[in-house]
Amino acid sequence: MERISWNQYFMAQSHLLSYRSTCTRLTVGATIVRDKRIIAGGYNGSIAGGVHCIDEGCYVIDNHCVRTIHAEMNAIIQCAKFGVPTDNAEIYVTHFPCLQCSKAIIQAGIKAVYYSEDYKNHPHAIELFTQAGISVEHVPLDKEIFLSFADGQ
Repeated sequence: MERISWNQYFMAQSHLLSYRSTCTRLTVGATIVRDKRIIAGGYNGSIAGGVHCIDEGCYVIDNHCVRTIHAEMNAIIQCAKFGVPTDNAEIYVTHFPCLQCSKAIIQAGIKAVYYSEDYKNHPHAIELFTQAGISVEHVPLDKEIFLSFADGQ
């Protein structure tokens, strides 16, 4: 049996994390990696102990759910909470980061962004990543890999 690539391995982790999302509009997962080791993960959902979109619906202002903390932010905050450095780490996200998350990624010192699906890719986010020297790579999830593992091949 052939091993999956590191990119597919970490992207699969992000997709798995997205299944914990409590947002009914879009499920997103993020995995922060340093030296091929997972240091944090996050998914989009409400604050700890708060009301969830799956329970009471989204709280939408200006076409954006303000109840939800994005997956990237949750992963970065997890690192901050537990004192885990993010400098020179990489982040794997199921969807292209929004503008606010892009700025947080830059400020956290993350050096590379891998995303699986395009989602409202903001031109300014792309410009900021370029200015900051952050590598951005589209890494679609290869679902065939998981089907072959499920079949035991």
